Amino acid sequence: MSYRKLGMKSEQRKSVLRNSVTSLLEHEKIETTESRAKEIRSMTEKMITLGKRGDLHARRQANAYLMDEDVLFKLFGPLSERYQDRQGGYTRMIKTGYRKGDGAPIVILELVE
Repeated sequence: MSYRKLGMKSEQRKSVLRNSVTSLLEHEKIETTESRAKEIRSMTEKMITLGKRGDLHARRQANAYLMDEDVLFKLFGPLSERYQDRQGGYTRMIKTGYRKGDGAPIVILELVE
């Protein structure tokens, strides 16, 4: 499996992705760099698919990854109902420009309605 290293050690990368996926599911919109957004999008799609499955094993897998229990309830409640008829493509990336300090491309990553 190929993935982006994002210039971090594996523990840091895992922590950043877990926190970012939790924030995206909680607020339904975050602003980040394009390369991070692509990794976050991948994991968010997997979490929403677990939420749609809805069984006990899926709930435990999502609980092991997400950082907040309230987000877990949101994932298995309103979000799973919203995307029940949708076959993937739960997120949208909107390019907003470049970061002033290092010129990294910035995007808004949001959940589609």
